[in-house]
Amino acid sequence: MIELNELTDAAQKAFPAGALAPLRDESWELVAEMGWLMVRLPEDDGGLSLTREASTAIHFEMGRVLATTPLIPAQLGLQAVLASEMLTARAEWLGRIAGGDYVPLHLLPAKLETATDGAVSGTVGGVFDADMAAAAVVRLPTGYALVPIDAPGVSFVERPIWDTSRRLFDLVLDGYAPDPALMLCDVAGAGPLHDALAPEAHLALAADCLGAANAALELTIEYLGMRRQFDRPLAMFQALKHRAADMKTRIAAAEALLWNRARDENATLAQCGAAKTLAAEAFAFVTEEAIQLHGGIGLTEEHPIHRFMKRAMLNLQLCGSPDLWNERSGREALANLD
Repeated sequence: MIELNELTDAAQKAFPAGALAPLRDESWELVAEMGWLMVRLPEDDGGLSLTREASTAIHFEMGRVLATTPLIPAQLGLQAVLASEMLTARAEWLGRIAGGDYVPLHLLPAKLETATDGAVSGTVGGVFDADMAAAAVVRLPTGYALVPIDAPGVSFVERPIWDTSRRLFDLVLDGYAPDPALMLCDVAGAGPLHDALAPEAHLALAADCLGAANAALELTIEYLGMRRQFDRPLAMFQALKHRAADMKTRIAAAEALLWNRARDENATLAQCGAAKTLAAEAFAFVTEEAIQLHGGIGLTEEHPIHRFMKRAMLNLQLCGSPDLWNERSGREALANLD
């Protein structure tokens, strides 16, 4: 059995902390070679059969370097295929994905319409890195299905975003005829599949947030120790020490909740959403403080700290806004008091 510290060490060696936002395609090849696409795949299906804690540890380390490779949607797509009982060539697709074919899962509602002949048209918004995908797992009006990117009636358009470490696309369906052999589940199974995989998405994103938050804090502490004012390092000023301590406290609290939820296979969707929200809010707080503590250089594009803030702003909104999950988790907690 692979230990978590082995995964962490391997990730840190493959993606050194100083090399932020490594090239996407090269990173993807490295991720596939290291077997990270099959971390959660059972041994009977040719995988490593590791736990959610293991994949969370990997996403944490990838967050540290602002990874450009879309590992989170890829692992979710594999889990969707793994859960399918309808997919005709399930074993073949599992092998393809584990071997490096990119098949992202899309969990957002899509604006789709079905014609009388069964053809589907509309826009599937917010598909990460669709330009490198072999197919995407999309919720069609008939249920979740694999939609080949090169199929007739399928195209994609990039949506420019502030966070340059990731790329977002709209998948456009124009008279796309779904292949029954590529259906993962029917309408009745779509809701349960979504609810089973959504907590995984929240925890992976929370890990990404906290890995990046730790890296931003480390950059800030390094800068405070190097920059001098009144012939003393900034790190010697007590007010700045307190602000750095506040950043560390916010990260530590969010990490404690993340690892608790990652180890709890019975954690609810609202509980995982709360963990993601706490992590994303901590990440945003840390990056805002980090930019201020860097002074004037923190506001320039030449210094990398702004990259963390841009990632934090996007992470806040992915998988639902903080307001949504704060309300849902609060209602669930109050209901459990009865």
